[in-house]
Amino acid sequence: MRISRHPRISRRAAAAAAAIAVLLPLSACGEGGDGGGSTDASGKIEGEITFQTWNLKANFKPYFEGVVDGFEKKYPGTKVNWVDQPGEGYADKISADAAAGTLPDVVNVSPDLVAPLAKAGLALDLDKAAGKYEKEYLPGAWKSHQIPGMEGTYAFPWYLNTGPLFYNKRLFKDAGLDADKPPKTYDELFDAALQLSKKSKGKTATLANIPTIEDFGRYGVPLMDKEGTKFTFNGPKGVELLKKYKELYDAKALDGQALNATPESTGKKFLTEAVAMNPGSALDLGKFKKEAPSLYKNIGITPQITNTGKDNMYVMGVMVNSRTKQTPAAVAFAHYVTDAAHQMSFAKKVAIFPSTKGSLDDPYFTKEDGTDDTRVRIAAAKSVKTAVNYTPVLFSEQMKIELRNSVGKALQGKESPEEALDNAVKNCDRLLRQS
Repeated sequence: MRISRHPRISRRAAAAAAAIAVLLPLSACGEGGDGGGSTDASGKIEGEITFQTWNLKANFKPYFEGVVDGFEKKYPGTKVNWVDQPGEGYADKISADAAAGTLPDVVNVSPDLVAPLAKAGLALDLDKAAGKYEKEYLPGAWKSHQIPGMEGTYAFPWYLNTGPLFYNKRLFKDAGLDADKPPKTYDELFDAALQLSKKSKGKTATLANIPTIEDFGRYGVPLMDKEGTKFTFNGPKGVELLKKYKELYDAKALDGQALNATPESTGKKFLTEAVAMNPGSALDLGKFKKEAPSLYKNIGITPQITNTGKDNMYVMGVMVNSRTKQTPAAVAFAHYVTDAAHQMSFAKKVAIFPSTKGSLDDPYFTKEDGTDDTRVRIAAAKSVKTAVNYTPVLFSEQMKIELRNSVGKALQGKESPEEALDNAVKNCDRLLRQS
């Protein structure tokens, strides 16, 4: 998938999943049933397979050509055809291939893209076909491609991304807060935010974003039932979080324009020192140094706010088509692309993190060298080891909009937090049934 300048993986994936869900019922017209491949990956690794990536060829062509060459040399008698699809229309391409029975043998996916493919029987269950490899990956990463209501794991975890929080030490000091002890839990965050607002007489907000489904997850809210049949973030814990945000909003501790915020607008707010905390990346540090030296001088870096002790991560995966005619080769190649050596090599070419155990202990992720890139990379790498993907794989872009609209109504006082979340869950459950 295209790698964004921001620490999080592109939101386009969620919208893409919705497109797949609409078209995938046609997949029964493809290679399904008796025409499918074998789930046995224990045979001889040979034959020709196709590997599809998501908008990676433009920047990483030599890397992937090297991976393909290495695999073919390791396993004589194999041939890998690498194809790369543009970021735009990726879901439509997967849908069309699934419906026509021409889905590639090995496919680059995100968890929300793999969910409808798994439900349609087109994603190989790796717990059955390749369970021996599970121990090589971080537990949270392996679980990220599991689907509620289904047994199994449907893609190898590939690269991960996350990001720490930046905070303005000067603003913390001016408010009488300990700039060397930034908030780590939501209660600490809310207390600090109210104090910052009070001391600045409402001129300084701490946050510029309204809560998303990830915030509910990090707060400790149960998001969905285990069967994957309904959402549950309207329970007491969820209502509690939204009430806290309403309190921040009324006290101007949450930026007044948060309802319409974008990553760009929140970044600008932090750059101009109008808000005290904001997620970011190493690229942002360079921007601060150039455009806002006073901010840069007072920049603090801290892990994401969480009540669970686990940060949020974004994850890419590599899926094996359950209808492939070359199951041993397809599984072997998917594992080869995502093994520790290749993930480490890829991580040194772009700002991502390996999903393999032990990789994050490499000096590249632990040893300071005085550069901004390394400062942020080390801070993020610490959190990735235990991070989880809080966004339910069945939570579509439409559902995100429903939640955002409901949160907005609660913050503006148009609905109570209870009413807002009840309505959000009702509408999200309806969308879930439709998919």
